Amino acid sequence: MKWLTDSWYSAHHRYLRLGLLPLSFLYQIVVVLRRLLYQLGIVKPYRSPIPIIVVGNITVGGSGKTPVVIWLAKQLQSAGFQPGIVSRGYGGQAKTYPQSVTPLSDPALVGDEPVIISQQTRCPLVVDPHRVNAIQHLLEITSCNVIISDDGLQHYAMDRDIEIAVIDGMRGFGNRYCLPAGPLREPITRLTTVDYIITNGGEKAAHSYHMTLLPGEVINVADNNVKKPLSDFITEECVHAIAGIGHPERFYRYLIEQGLQIQSHSFIDHHPFKAIDLHFDDNAPIIMTEKDAIKCRHFATDNMWYIPVTAKIDEQLAQHISSQLAEIISHG
Repeated sequence: MKWLTDSWYSAHHRYLRLGLLPLSFLYQIVVVLRRLLYQLGIVKPYRSPIPIIVVGNITVGGSGKTPVVIWLAKQLQSAGFQPGIVSRGYGGQAKTYPQSVTPLSDPALVGDEPVIISQQTRCPLVVDPHRVNAIQHLLEITSCNVIISDDGLQHYAMDRDIEIAVIDGMRGFGNRYCLPAGPLREPITRLTTVDYIITNGGEKAAHSYHMTLLPGEVINVADNNVKKPLSDFITEECVHAIAGIGHPERFYRYLIEQGLQIQSHSFIDHHPFKAIDLHFDDNAPIIMTEKDAIKCRHFATDNMWYIPVTAKIDEQLAQHISSQLAEIISHG
């Protein structure tokens, strides 16, 4: 389906877009009506006894939600809150749900992003395709006083207290059409109703907070204790760059800007890596994202490396969220 996603962000495939526009208009009508049913109370959402903060987006594909969830969890912990996290666990193939996630959980069962979030935050985390079930299980097994929902902006069956939308500042909204003619899950006007907007890289959107992803030292996938600066790879004749993420070009661009000579290998988002996927005819280093590395650790070799990233976001946002959350809790 790469041809379809490429059409969302380029001036080509004009006739394809025109052909899909009737479906997009129909999709948009359904999305708006569905949200209206919940707003009017015709369909009742689940209301948690503790506040819920949703971190999501209005476009298909990676926008940087996972680093924001990790950043938010750490900020709330520093402010004295006890956050728990729920996720759909996309890509996981567990036979039963809900599933509690730990740093040692198998990403094949619970999804790659939840395992990374658990490793980075040590927060209690539950995955379930039905987020309400995940919330109820989390409340049963923990004493958290606030819940962060990893994605779920469009999951209106789950009531929420604070909404945070993450925008890809480099790709923006593409051709600005809803699915399937464009990348939008909801119309752009939806952003006027969220509490906070975070722009990941690129141009800062109006009324938003800017986020920068700060890469750390390169870490060996087979032995996480082995680290070295990315500059050590500049002298390599070639480096295999692996990316099974929503927007792999961002990762490749970063490596090239740092002076690396790369041979890129793209996979679909949440690809379940196998050893054969990373078998090449040379012994050149293989560099990947942390999201991909989490699924390669059981067959990793010493030439496999990954680059962790940390979100840097305006400190005022953390203060605003903490204040709003404290007020919500104080009013019961």
